[in-house]
Amino acid sequence: MLYIFLTVMAKLPLAWLYMLANCLAVLLYIFPSSFKKITRTNLKLVYPKLCNDEQKRLLRHSLTHQCYTYVESVKIWGMPKEYSLSLVQAIEGEQLLKQALADDKGVIVVLTHFGCWELLNVWVNEYTEPMIMYKPNKNKAVDRFIFKARQNFKASLVATDKTGVGAIFKHLKQGGLTMILPDHLPKPSGGIYAQFFGQEILCTTLVSKLAQKTQSHVLGLSCIRQKDGFKIVCQTMHTDIASTDLHRSVTVLNQNMEQMINQAPEQYIWSYKRFRNHSSKQNPYRNKV
Repeated sequence: MLYIFLTVMAKLPLAWLYMLANCLAVLLYIFPSSFKKITRTNLKLVYPKLCNDEQKRLLRHSLTHQCYTYVESVKIWGMPKEYSLSLVQAIEGEQLLKQALADDKGVIVVLTHFGCWELLNVWVNEYTEPMIMYKPNKNKAVDRFIFKARQNFKASLVATDKTGVGAIFKHLKQGGLTMILPDHLPKPSGGIYAQFFGQEILCTTLVSKLAQKTQSHVLGLSCIRQKDGFKIVCQTMHTDIASTDLHRSVTVLNQNMEQMINQAPEQYIWSYKRFRNHSSKQNPYRNKV
């Protein structure tokens, strides 16, 4: 039933889905929920200098944009790629991606859970055949819906384990492109402590190690929500991401991701407990959610 519901939902006009998202965001803001509390905690950690009214305003906008992200994802998964590409109204730095692909050294594209990142999967497939990690959704109906969408692209899907990392390494050495979202909490074996938005937390080392070993180009991609559609921004990342100093590499990667998110901080997914593995051993979400 859920699969059918998602399929039908994807056929609805995007304007209708936005109205649904607005209603849901109002309910999330008015009533207590872990979604709201985690978002509020994260915003206070990341932007402590904002006054109380500014925090409330950013919280309200954040809840709305997070709801937009979810309905947009369903729409993009359930529609032909031609529809999704029609939503792109502006592109900045497109030549950077073309030049990196032409250089044949491999390309690591860094994404964050920001804006409409699912649209970037469609857009990049117009230029190359990327290899991306895919972790099956725990809900079989949702996983079936997402996996079917992924099959419509030229992307190769690999597991989120050592086998997948090995396949990506080989793909990069052959001049290919991979897309990685390094802004989520890694397992202890795959991370080190570094600063992210002023917090010393566990951060992934995957991008850093791949960049150092392959010397591939590292680019950042963002898809920013606008009134009339979306703007895709492609940017260069700091050269020290390929440094043999792992802490330096992860630190500058985090700084670049902060810059990407700060383009429109209300469009980031702040409802994730990103700061729970803190070097101080203190959990900012304990007794708060």
